[in-house]
Amino acid sequence: MPPSALTENIKIQNANGDSAQREVSKSQGMSVSPIDSFHSPLPSASWGMHHKTGLTNSFRASAAGTAPLAKLLKPFKEEDIKILLLENVNQTGKDILSQQGYQVESIKSSLPEDQLIEKIKDIHVLGIRSKTKLTSRVLSHAKNLIVVGCFCIGTNQVDLSYAAQHGICVFNSPFSNSRSVAELVIAEIITLARQLGDRNNEVHQGIWNKVSAKCWEIRGKTLGIIGYGHIGSQLSVLAESMGMDVIYYDVVNLMAMGNARQVPNLEALLSAADFVTCHVPELPETKNMIGVDQLNKMKNGSYLINASRGSVVDIPALIDASRAGKIAGAALDVYPAEPGGNGDYFTNDLNTWAEDLRSLKNVILTPHIGGSTEEAQSAIGIEVAEALVRYVNEGVTLGAVNMPEVTLRSLTTDEPNHARVVFIHQNVPGVLRKVNETLGDHNVDKQMSDSKGDVAYLMADISSVKEGEIADLYHELEKLEARILTRILY
Repeated sequence: MPPSALTENIKIQNANGDSAQREVSKSQGMSVSPIDSFHSPLPSASWGMHHKTGLTNSFRASAAGTAPLAKLLKPFKEEDIKILLLENVNQTGKDILSQQGYQVESIKSSLPEDQLIEKIKDIHVLGIRSKTKLTSRVLSHAKNLIVVGCFCIGTNQVDLSYAAQHGICVFNSPFSNSRSVAELVIAEIITLARQLGDRNNEVHQGIWNKVSAKCWEIRGKTLGIIGYGHIGSQLSVLAESMGMDVIYYDVVNLMAMGNARQVPNLEALLSAADFVTCHVPELPETKNMIGVDQLNKMKNGSYLINASRGSVVDIPALIDASRAGKIAGAALDVYPAEPGGNGDYFTNDLNTWAEDLRSLKNVILTPHIGGSTEEAQSAIGIEVAEALVRYVNEGVTLGAVNMPEVTLRSLTTDEPNHARVVFIHQNVPGVLRKVNETLGDHNVDKQMSDSKGDVAYLMADISSVKEGEIADLYHELEKLEARILTRILY
């Protein structure tokens, strides 16, 4: 494979007979840890212990006894790392990245595709939320990009396969907003059961309409949860504590929380539940998962909630079911097409059925705010930013969604002449042999390799490495035909 702009970055100079000096260009292919403000939390550490400043060397030393301190890997100046954060990433994430000495630029909104392409040409680390679409076309222009952080649960906005095949690691936050989404669904269940949305709108218009017909307590009602993952299981506990009976359907057998019980298929759930709520990923199998047939199988007068992905519910079919009185209400937080920013954009120009949907009674429409709480966004900022720092500084891929999860213990200050080699390559026979032949003049202290589909990830710590040998080692690895990306951290 021809060398890429991403990996043409190491030069060792000898000027006027001086000893070798490091020079790394803007097309970064290695890593940096310029200041000691970040580290992986110890198992007993809470969020608050490293919320803003990170743990100090003295704390780590006392926590680890006499263990040597982690070695800071500094192959180039900290200002070489350029980070772009889009869609108003939480301040906690900005702080963690800025404390590393990286150049961090933050923009409150997403960008149109052409503007995004121009903006990310020199970026090494990109942070996004759900509105930014990283297609293969966009990623093909990001020649320096090594990692993407999705400050949200979903990663369907990223072409994960293209990213992996070009050495771009992708991280997300699969847990941090689960509670916020579960609480929103509980609020929507009560609001729908009591028709609070309609009563609120009427009073705002000066209309007094005190009614009890078709208003219900949720105690004793059955909640059907489609997808019993992080959100679904938390919702299960909250709903049961309020007196609801809980059933759930998932494609795999999962242990029930409390007295909830798993049903064998979707039809069994739809026919038994008073409230149906969707918590599934966006997959070909979940597209229009709730359509005409499924709505017809729901109980008369039941309610539908979707806070997962906009493609899961056939909204024109939902509109028809609502008008026919088949369902008594619905709550939607996600839509097939969503505006790129705040404003009066939720119209028929965006989705041809938008105005019909907005006209329905007892239908709650919210602008994708399931995870939009201060607590969730703060936790997401910390979780994703720490993953990005670990990857940039140490090459650790734990939590990556499109790469094998590989980690080695940190190099320490007792290992001054060690280097860490990170080699992302095509998953084909013979590569490990060639890599080890290249590393053969050095002692390989520890090594780990794993593969995911067509991409493999190798990490090796080697000792007795002279600074002048780094460039030669790097370029020898770059010559290997299966190479996708080479990084050397030292």
